[in-house]
Amino acid sequence: MSNAEGREEALERQGFQALDEAVVRALGEIKSLRQRALDAEGRRAELEALLKSFESGEETVGGMKRRLARLEKENRDLRSCVGQGRETVERMLARIGFLEDQK
Repeated sequence: MSNAEGREEALERQGFQALDEAVVRALGEIKSLRQRALDAEGRRAELEALLKSFESGEETVGGMKRRLARLEKENRDLRSCVGQGRETVERMLARIGFLEDQK
């Protein structure tokens, strides 16, 4: 095996190792996003119950405003996380394309 072939194999191993690490990070991020989505769904159900209690006169407008503000902030945070996840996936796809081109 020539030195060039050995270097090429070493670069390929490094590329796949970097790709593997990126995939593991992306999967962790996806798992986190799924959990946050489940949490948000739970809070949506809570908000629906709250709305019913508000309609029946059991909840105050101030309480609703506070909860709404919290949910709006959470929605912004979740959108940001999804955007970051998309960027990570796009980088991974670019790396995969680069590694495939190297073959």
